[in-house]
Amino acid sequence: MEIILKEDIIGLGYKNDIISVKNGYGRNYLIPNGKAVIASVSAKKILAENLKQQAHKLAAIKAEAEKKASSLENVALTIAVKVSTTGVTYGSVNTSTVAEELAKKGFEVDRKIITMSDIKKVGDYEAIVHLHKEVEVKIPVSVVDEKAQAKAVESDAVVSESDNAAE
Repeated sequence: MEIILKEDIIGLGYKNDIISVKNGYGRNYLIPNGKAVIASVSAKKILAENLKQQAHKLAAIKAEAEKKASSLENVALTIAVKVSTTGVTYGSVNTSTVAEELAKKGFEVDRKIITMSDIKKVGDYEAIVHLHKEVEVKIPVSVVDEKAQAKAVESDAVVSESDNAAE
């Protein structure tokens, strides 16, 4: 079944995309919830006319997304979590955790436009922020042990105090 999406659906497509989905998914979920319409000949003509009229607006939206992407380009997140002795985290680091960490750094990003797998171990991972149909930003996410990070901060403080005492 061919449908035209009325809104962005991560993992499926973006607004105004014409895509093929299984009949049941389109008929029972997407169309009744107003997320899509059937891609008939008349609907495709209306879509083409609307896109032609909105071309300058879409260019402005893309430019705004690129501006936001450039500000997120050099951002790297370090998330401290409680970890068991085997290196497995208590709970998981997910998209909402990443969105909260970005908010702490001054970047308002909706968790729904972030894709990544749930992180359950200490290590380095990557989160992808989908700002626009054609604009994505990959953000490195480093998950560290809460206790190990606290010890590192303490040792840095002790070293700086001893340097100040020596002077």
